[in-house]
Amino acid sequence: MLTAIVGINWGDEGKGRMVDLLSEGYDIICRYQGGNNAGHTVVNDKGKFILNLLPSGILRDGVINIMGNGMVIDLEHLCGEIDKLKEKGIDVTPDTFKISDKAFVCLPYHKQQDILEEERLADKKYGSTKRGIAPVYGDKYMKKGLRMLDLVDADSLEEKLTGIIAWKNLTLKGYGAGEIKREEILIWLNKYGRKLVPFITDTTEYLNKSVKAGKKILFEAQLGALRDIDYGIYPYTTSSQTLAAYAPTGAGIPGEKLDNVIGVMKAYSSCVGEGPFTVEMSGDEASALREAGAEYGAATGRPRRVGAFDIPASRYGVMVQGAKEIALTKLDVLSFMERIPVCAAYEIDGVKTEQFPSGDKLDKAKPVYEYLDGFKTDISKCRSVKDLPDAALNYIRYIEKAVGCPVRYVSVGAERDEYLMM
Repeated sequence: MLTAIVGINWGDEGKGRMVDLLSEGYDIICRYQGGNNAGHTVVNDKGKFILNLLPSGILRDGVINIMGNGMVIDLEHLCGEIDKLKEKGIDVTPDTFKISDKAFVCLPYHKQQDILEEERLADKKYGSTKRGIAPVYGDKYMKKGLRMLDLVDADSLEEKLTGIIAWKNLTLKGYGAGEIKREEILIWLNKYGRKLVPFITDTTEYLNKSVKAGKKILFEAQLGALRDIDYGIYPYTTSSQTLAAYAPTGAGIPGEKLDNVIGVMKAYSSCVGEGPFTVEMSGDEASALREAGAEYGAATGRPRRVGAFDIPASRYGVMVQGAKEIALTKLDVLSFMERIPVCAAYEIDGVKTEQFPSGDKLDKAKPVYEYLDGFKTDISKCRSVKDLPDAALNYIRYIEKAVGCPVRYVSVGAERDEYLMM
């Protein structure tokens, strides 16, 4: 069984929470793209955790966790995450955690370049987290990157790094920045890379053997469909493929096919970063929803933009993700609303449309709202459909029909057991 858990919208949908919940039924959890530019918040009996790089299954005993070749890895940040887990009594060993030898290294100069470019763009910036993600993926496709396997061979590493830094300094010179010193980068690589060498392995070989042995594998995505480099709201996207179709490739088993795709979306909309966000609320209305949902970025702490559930965007996300079932998160957050707004369509240049547009058309889109009755009661103790108030159940059924995909899981709180199955 190969299953992907993916985001339907702009990211921050609650994927980590769902991976933590469902990981009990799987042997292997694998992150297949992205870096430490977004976070997955997990709350369970071991405490509250914010994971930027480590798969969310790292908190589940007896599960193997893998960082796939499609990822970009900030060595310093990863070492910090591992240390924080150890401080809370969670041991991370090569038996339970493996890093693909083909994953790329995010270096300090990638973060420097990211910051310089956002500053240059000024009011036209993309809303980068400034953690070097776009520059390191750019270097990957320019064939100017370092992979995790390079950390194992010190002599080869120095030779490769010399040529890369000479090239990278040409770019930084254009920004008026100082030159990168090879010795400083080597010290950084040695300090953090040495700690991670025991985890580096050929995960393609490992995963292919696991598939043949009948192991159950769960793929964990970062961000959502609307941040995908090809199908998202370009250029306000991430620099990797966030879609389920990329999961086997980014994990290391490109010849395999998924058996199931679980799409995660909130009962309302939230968004971190720049770019069009048609349903965005403002003022007191936005503040009330943001505070009720604790909508602050897990990786950056930035206040998230919030709004009503967006049907055109969510239907599009379900389509490009190929979702077969939905996990609806944070339904409990809406309990304070008398009436719940839902964006049923867009108006573009005076024409109503239910289709999610791209490019400049999306910038012109205005929301067309419908309103459903609120349920005005605490639903955090609900554990079955019969426990839900009618208004809450009606809201779920409305969304289910609107996006064209069955809702299978509904979370009514942040804790591991605070959910129900439809």
